[in-house]
Amino acid sequence: MPSDTDSPARSSGATLPYMSRTIALVGLMGAGKSTVGRRLAEKLGRNFYDSDTEIEKAAGLSISDIFAMHGEEDFRRGEHQVLKRLLTLPPHVLATGGGAYLNDETRALMRENAVTVWLNADLETLWRRVQKRDTRPLLKRPDAKAVLTNLLAEREPIYSQADLVVRSKDGPHTNTVNAIYKALQTWKPD
Repeated sequence: MPSDTDSPARSSGATLPYMSRTIALVGLMGAGKSTVGRRLAEKLGRNFYDSDTEIEKAAGLSISDIFAMHGEEDFRRGEHQVLKRLLTLPPHVLATGGGAYLNDETRALMRENAVTVWLNADLETLWRRVQKRDTRPLLKRPDAKAVLTNLLAEREPIYSQADLVVRSKDGPHTNTVNAIYKALQTWKPD
């Protein structure tokens, strides 16, 4: 009689559905997409791409400068084009900008070509994290915490459409990486 270790899902050579797809991390700024994404890519033996970094390379400008010079609408158009290009690459781990998943076309593109993972962090965790960097264009204002609160409320229903939802909490990043890895083992395409 075969044992559990003989089953294809348990063997080291097994192919799980997520293995042929990019892992796209979505969520609000400060959720840990870039930090966790790098570590997840390492764990999976994949390349890592940060869409904001790729946008800056393509534009030759920082995200803040793009927002200041061209506005959010132009930034989102460029973001869509960069994500479209990145999603044609071999499977990798992709950290997306906080607003990328809000665009219907971009969301459909990610859902078609990637496993989307919402890194869901509570407001206080996000607030603590975003205060560490002053490069967030949407928070460069006196009422930044109120803006973050509103963004969280507005975006949660859209982020919740991701294939997987993983809590991003304070503590070692490996906890979140391991939670994503565990969730990926059970993911099946629609």
